[in-house]
Amino acid sequence: MTTIEFATETSRITTRPAVATRVLNALASAYVAWKNRRAFYRLGEMSDAELADIGLTRADLHVAAVPFGRDPTVKLRAIASERADTIEDLARQVA
Repeated sequence: MTTIEFATETSRITTRPAVATRVLNALASAYVAWKNRRAFYRLGEMSDAELADIGLTRADLHVAAVPFGRDPTVKLRAIASERADTIEDLARQVA
């Protein structure tokens, strides 16, 4: 076996796990996005009072509507935390 043949064989061996890892990561992220998308649709079935309890409004759901491949819960989390920070800042100004 020459050095070139050994180098070619080694690159094939090390490439397989990397490709498999990428495929598994892509499948896992697609599953998580699908699961979060289902939870997002369930939020749309909640009443306005229930949404207010978790710090959201019905308008937030429309703002967070993103294309299918993306996760809408990330945007909802950012909206809710920004609103909570704003409310805390307003409460500090009043006191």
